Amino acid sequence: MALRHVVSVVCSGAPRLAPLSTAPATREQRAAGPVTGLRRGAAEPARPQFPAVDFGNAQEAYRSRRSWELVRSLLVLRLCASPALLARHEQLLHLSRRFLGQKLFDKLMKMTFYGHFVAGEDQESIRPLIQHNRTFGVGSILDYGVEEDLSTEEAERQEMESCTSEAERKGSGTSKREKQYQAHRAFGDRRDGVISARTYFYANEAKCDSHMETFLRCIEASGTASDDGFSAIKLTALGRPQFLLQFSDVLTKWRRFFHHMAAEQGNAGLAAMDTKLEVVALQESVAKMGIASRKEIENWFTAETLGVSGTLDLLDWSSLINSRTELSKHLVVPNMQTGQLEPLLLGFTEEEEQQMTRMLQRMDVLAKKATEVGVRLMVDAEQTYFQPAISRLTLEMQRKFNVEKPLIFNTYQCYLRDAYDNVTVDVELARREGWCFGAKLVRGAYMAQERARAEEIGYEDPINPTYEATNVMYHRCLNYVLEELKHNAKAQVMVASHNEDTVQFTLRRMEELGLHPADCQVYFGQLLGMCDQISFPLGQAGFPVYKYVPFGPVMEVLPYLSRRALENSSVMKGAQRERQLLWQELRRRLRTGSLFYRPV
Repeated sequence: MALRHVVSVVCSGAPRLAPLSTAPATREQRAAGPVTGLRRGAAEPARPQFPAVDFGNAQEAYRSRRSWELVRSLLVLRLCASPALLARHEQLLHLSRRFLGQKLFDKLMKMTFYGHFVAGEDQESIRPLIQHNRTFGVGSILDYGVEEDLSTEEAERQEMESCTSEAERKGSGTSKREKQYQAHRAFGDRRDGVISARTYFYANEAKCDSHMETFLRCIEASGTASDDGFSAIKLTALGRPQFLLQFSDVLTKWRRFFHHMAAEQGNAGLAAMDTKLEVVALQESVAKMGIASRKEIENWFTAETLGVSGTLDLLDWSSLINSRTELSKHLVVPNMQTGQLEPLLLGFTEEEEQQMTRMLQRMDVLAKKATEVGVRLMVDAEQTYFQPAISRLTLEMQRKFNVEKPLIFNTYQCYLRDAYDNVTVDVELARREGWCFGAKLVRGAYMAQERARAEEIGYEDPINPTYEATNVMYHRCLNYVLEELKHNAKAQVMVASHNEDTVQFTLRRMEELGLHPADCQVYFGQLLGMCDQISFPLGQAGFPVYKYVPFGPVMEVLPYLSRRALENSSVMKGAQRERQLLWQELRRRLRTGSLFYRPV
């Protein structure tokens, strides 16, 4: 049963792939595609001029901020740049709480770190900030920032229990899982080395229901705050992560098998969408492996799935894992080390299958609520050993809900070596199947943890070798998506970046491609308390821009605040410009007698 049931559930409503070329579509082909709307042509009325944005104008950048808020920003950013202070910040917070008492400690935090990075304690108290930012052109993505304050030992215990199947605990299933997709106690605390993402640990199904209710409240609040809102979710909050590990293992083995067969046919090293398998040669290889008889194999590859090309690409190959094909009975892959055939789908107990089903149901509840209130739902990316499953499940949600416009956004981590392949494959899939592509591009939040885990456990490092390589990858993926947006009026992307060069690159390419901000196809996103000198000039110039707005009680968001401080320390070397602009605006207000300026 096992993952065969899951594949059946997530694929049950998926349409067949149209028999198209695997090469990137020409501009003419895209313009005629099923999701392509009429774009800019000779018959269109004259469009407004592309707005200019000046990120060096301190007065405009901080027009929404009172002087004491500028002082607080300078103080917080300066403290975040102190390695000695940050190394002891947990001890200092503990001592401050003991010395001041809880009430005074809460006030101190609200005047400093909490007030800078967090909007308030509950949905009612954050309304003034949301409305204020909206007045200056900046929207909000609500994010309940509360985390359980687990010890390292407790986090490791919960992770090992929730990531290990019954079969593995009995010692009967471990050898069939790749080590990247097995639980390892040394990396059981997924918070370690993660500086910009909230972490969830599985306790029980009731806790997952509680997380779903929290996400539902954020979706509802986003719907009432804006007609064009976003909300973000994490799939590790909605179910047992064992399912994500095992499904990721299945998807990775199946994709690796494709590339193994491509290498046998002399097609190694090509980009994902440029790689094709000759079906006749593939049938020969599969028959020789003993996976199935030649007659059975011929039924897998028909004109309905392949057209007349006689070749199979990665999208065709991935669709074969669908339980509607006869191939699902034969899902075995060769172990590259032993050469033996191994089953691709492992067994779950009845309880594990129920937990898996409930996770899918929670996802569906959230997507339906988002659709009901008109809020776009962004599915956050997570660690690479979960991500193949997260991306596949998000894709299934997109197939179901992204019919008229993008309601579900997948997240692509551009610090990954395979980021470009992931983006191009999904864009092509959306073209073929006729649903609306929606993406959020980030650099990534798990680099240190991912590198350490790969080295310790012994698998290939999935991260780009340098920061510069990650920048190149980000711009490459972004440029590809922007080119798609030019010819597909229903596709959308969020550029989630604090990097001014990346934002400038986006604006330049938008202007060159004729993507006007009024089209609302390109969105920008930054965290509350970071890079206001980017967010507010964009918003005031008419670009759709959003702040991630965390909220929650002071003591319960301290883990979030700790990482915010650490993240700022990691980028402070490149954040001198932000502090310079803050000082520049404060000095201007002193000179002009406008120190008591109030935004209107």
